[in-house]
Amino acid sequence: MSTRTRENTLSGLKLPDPFEDLTGVISSDLRVIATALAQRAGDRLLLSPRQTHHLRRKIWNKLTQAINETMDPLTVERQ
Repeated sequence: MSTRTRENTLSGLKLPDPFEDLTGVISSDLRVIATALAQRAGDRLLLSPRQTHHLRRKIWNKLTQAINETMDPLTVERQ
């Protein structure tokens, strides 16, 4: 039985209500970016598929974290 740690789960994109309609578009773009960067790194650095998968998840999580933290001050409650 494998245990899920915080690191190997994908972070969700949480945009403020005025931007909520962009969640799907931004998520799709982030998926493409994370996949492209991880594949390129995997090819160039000869990473194993497992390492590439881990890198893709890490890139995704860091990008969503950056967006969530940047957009958080724009929530209605914080204005």
